Amino acid sequence: MPVEIRELQITTTITEGGSTSGNTSSTAPATVTGSEDIIAKCVEQVLEILKEKTDR
Repeated sequence: MPVEIRELQITTTITEGGSTSGNTSSTAPATVTGSEDIIAKCVEQVLEILKEKTDR
């Protein structure tokens, strides 16, 4: 019998100046303007997805 996941909750903690892990090549620390740009892009993508869903 398959297991169905109805809700998935993901939590994360972001610390400034922490060590990087993985294969990231960027070593520049996150700045406030960089964070605002990332947030703006995420919001834009979410709004596009919601618009696509309502157009269906």
